Amino acid sequence: MMSNLLVTGAAGFIGANFVHYWLQTYSGDRVVALDALTYAGNRANLNPVECNPNFVFCHGNICDTALVERLLREHEIDTLVHFAAESHVDRSIIGPDAFIETNIIGTHSLLKAAKQVWLEEGQQRQTHRFHHVSTDEVYGSLGPADPPFSEATAYAPNSPYSASKAASDHLVRAYHHTYGLNVTTSNCSNNYGPYHFPEKLIPLVITNILQDKPLPVYGDGQQIRDWLYVEDHVRGIERVIKRGRLGESYNIGGNNEWTNINIVTLICSLMNQRFAGQPALRQRYPAACSAIAGQAETLIQYVEDRKGHDRRYAIAPEKSNRELGYRPQESFESGIRKTIDWYLANDQWWRAILDGSYRQGASEGCHSQAGAAELTQAP
Repeated sequence: MMSNLLVTGAAGFIGANFVHYWLQTYSGDRVVALDALTYAGNRANLNPVECNPNFVFCHGNICDTALVERLLREHEIDTLVHFAAESHVDRSIIGPDAFIETNIIGTHSLLKAAKQVWLEEGQQRQTHRFHHVSTDEVYGSLGPADPPFSEATAYAPNSPYSASKAASDHLVRAYHHTYGLNVTTSNCSNNYGPYHFPEKLIPLVITNILQDKPLPVYGDGQQIRDWLYVEDHVRGIERVIKRGRLGESYNIGGNNEWTNINIVTLICSLMNQRFAGQPALRQRYPAACSAIAGQAETLIQYVEDRKGHDRRYAIAPEKSNRELGYRPQESFESGIRKTIDWYLANDQWWRAILDGSYRQGASEGCHSQAGAAELTQAP
């Protein structure tokens, strides 16, 4: 069956990868992308699908409930996939208000709109799906010998970011049990891959090496994360939407735990190899002096640890494996090589973010691939 999807946060890292994958895999489906284009939302992330006749972009905020209701009605949306979130822990420590506004109030705005259009007005009453994308950080921190997080793990968020995501998870669950909204939730481990905003660890290390800038490592660098290639995450979400039981949560993980310092040293080694084996890179990135010399690891600098830094995250994906038949397709070795090669080939993308030019020319309203205004954003 053909579907009409509303994807929030569609110009962000994971949201954009989801839109690319969905339109390629389900060519008959229609995707309406909603994004406020805040600091991590980048319209250029959606360039590969801009000319697709089944793609519409809307510059708007998820807190604008009336706008969301109109999108649901006018595009006959039957599936809402909710990625939009403030997601950087460091930013949540410095300024938690934006995280409360977007992650809690914004999610509630979407739920209210979905309830109004799908349940109270009866549009897509039986066939609708509200899928909420969350994080493993809602579960708190693990000790070195603790078993990975499962769907039954008690929530214990430790940062304003993870607390705001935990609250949004609970709201989604409540709208299912109280009002009968058809919902599913997925909690994923750390993602990496193309279009990852350069402030995050893996793209930060890659782009700093290319500029010969220090590679900051928090504390002793022994914090452990479970890493998942972004397209594998997208495939997991697809499985939850298509096969997941209503009201259920599913953990999507990579079975791939690495310490931060080992991630950084691996990237340094791979970047040294790239520059040694591809002379053209030395011409393209003359500032990458340490990598050109085969010594990118000399850029590593240990810095003061982050406040309340969780020591270890790890996801137990058995429920997704068992019920959805989900398995990641990329190993970390293959995924990190693909990621490095993407950043090497797309320096215009990340340089535009670093110099701020990516924020220029963002137009308001909703536009099809032809650029015609289909819906004006509410003032």
